[in-house]
Amino acid sequence: MSAKKKQENQPDKTNSSVLVKEPSEKPKTVLMQGNEAVALAAMEAGLDFYAGYPITPSTEVAEVLADKLPQRGGTIIQMEDEIASICAVVGASLAGAKAMTATSGPGFSLMQEGIGYAKIAETPCVVVNVQRGGPSTGLPTKPSQGDMMQSRWGSHGDSPAIVLYPDSVKEIYELTIRAFNLSEKYRTCVVLLLDEVIGHMREAVSVPDISKYRVVNRLKPTVPPEWYKHYDEDQKYLSPVASYGEGYRFHVTGLSHDKYGFPTNKASEIATMTRRLKKKITQNIRDIIQIESFMMEDAKVAVFAAGIVARSAKSAINAVRKEGFKVGLLRPLTIWPFPDVAVQRMLKNVETVIVPEMNQGQIIHEIERLTKEKNDSDIKRIQRTDGELITPSEIYKKIKEVL
Repeated sequence: MSAKKKQENQPDKTNSSVLVKEPSEKPKTVLMQGNEAVALAAMEAGLDFYAGYPITPSTEVAEVLADKLPQRGGTIIQMEDEIASICAVVGASLAGAKAMTATSGPGFSLMQEGIGYAKIAETPCVVVNVQRGGPSTGLPTKPSQGDMMQSRWGSHGDSPAIVLYPDSVKEIYELTIRAFNLSEKYRTCVVLLLDEVIGHMREAVSVPDISKYRVVNRLKPTVPPEWYKHYDEDQKYLSPVASYGEGYRFHVTGLSHDKYGFPTNKASEIATMTRRLKKKITQNIRDIIQIESFMMEDAKVAVFAAGIVARSAKSAINAVRKEGFKVGLLRPLTIWPFPDVAVQRMLKNVETVIVPEMNQGQIIHEIERLTKEKNDSDIKRIQRTDGELITPSEIYKKIKEVL
């Protein structure tokens, strides 16, 4: 069996508009920066509109798009701040555009109410957060994983999240397209979470291997305008969405609303709305979640890590494996919703879990929740908040301590 296996469940078969792109030229290998990959992949996914405010370490996303997006007929605008940026993105999406913004920790904090608005209004959009050290201004040019919980719980109220977390420039390219696909399919705001060092990293990437990607466009209504319900439902909690200017009448608000979008105080209608926001994620969990299993087939010790830390973990695991020890890695490509079932299944025969992360302990609590039958001594942590990476040697040392 392959040492490395990326597990992605088959997507649900819906009537989403799917465009399979044919390769326009022979794939070539180029040196690409992570933030550049976001911009290029977003355009391949059909990006029409970008609004943002410059902030380190995400600025290169806007710089590349400022040069290339207008050449493709798209629009980019620098807003006065991040609050205005997310509002512009939501407005553009309501008008039918595929829309995105990119920011970092402080700007991401400012966007939270707008992200919540996009979720309750069920308006597709993508927010890229290239994480940096915090809190507040913190360490603008240093890596951190301090926004993991904010990406899930930053917006007030019950607002289920889809958050993707790549570990390489190539995967940034792939997951940017996936972020747009999921946002369009499930009519929600999808967050692409990057580490600063991956956003600024340059790696050789084969592009444009477009034939392997599919681009999903939002479902469009097929009923007459007088029959249209902007928040209609089906068994998979997916629904067509009209855009402004297409002849369909609908209302959009941040208030609790009925199926036409008008504000309501009726308990039954409020319950229907909040249930739909939750279940369109939970009922399609197999389509949304991706997780990588690396040398886990016979592992007795598991490292659970995401993003750049997972790369350090792989290096440490390869070194320990050469010494004959059975150690593996679990890596979530989808960090939210958290891959509960997959983690529980793969940790079933593991004796010890090591959780390295560049924060004071966020994801480790999810592991503790899923392994509560184990003793505290079975879960080990490695944490750094000094702006430096967790190195392979640190993880190697911790692995050897528990063997």
